[in-house]
Amino acid sequence: MTATARTVHLVGDSTAAPKHAAAAPETGWGTALPYYLSEGVAVANHARNGRSTKSFTDEGRLAAALDAVRPGDVFVVQFGHNDAKAEDPARYTEPRSTYTSHLREFVVGARAAGACPVLVTPVERRSFDDAGAALAGHGEYPDAMRSLAEAEDVPLVDAQRDSLALWHELGREETKRYFLHTPDGRRDDTHFSPLGAGAVARLVATGLLVTGAMHDGEVRRLDESVPEDWFTWSAEPPA
Repeated sequence: MTATARTVHLVGDSTAAPKHAAAAPETGWGTALPYYLSEGVAVANHARNGRSTKSFTDEGRLAAALDAVRPGDVFVVQFGHNDAKAEDPARYTEPRSTYTSHLREFVVGARAAGACPVLVTPVERRSFDDAGAALAGHGEYPDAMRSLAEAEDVPLVDAQRDSLALWHELGREETKRYFLHTPDGRRDDTHFSPLGAGAVARLVATGLLVTGAMHDGEVRRLDESVPEDWFTWSAEPPA
């Protein structure tokens, strides 16, 4: 067995989080990420449903994730979906102020722990206009994250840009297979099927390699799709 060289720690929301059996086939892209990483790289998926940068921090989840970091690890941060929920003061952040300041806490904490922080813009939902063009739906949050990444010299994986391009390429009907459009009647254009989770994980793994956050030999199989039978779901919801 190959010894683990380092760990990729993932913090974020439900689009990345691990799921339990009752939620299947809903799948977070973080579950698929290990398929694209070498056996010498572990993944610790700290992402949880419904969290924003604010609530993740306020609940002590950022501190707990940072406690698990070891020098040389990678600390991947994707938030934005729930930060935009202005009706919920426990989660809402404003893009150019509180969202940015919270993200900076993640970056500073990761660096203090000896890890390489990586910012990942929020992956796009499934939305199309009448002409069939995929629509961007995250407002100023992706640009706010891009600005912070530039200001703090942090590697940026632009999942918002890349997922939007992928959904546009696939089109309105084909993208239903990538989201939770299921025979039992679920119509969810935010959360992923195994196919969609694998596709986003491949975008992120590619970005980790291109930005230099990870190296040749740590990222693999980018020309493959994750087999559906590779996925598993836990019996109980993650804590």
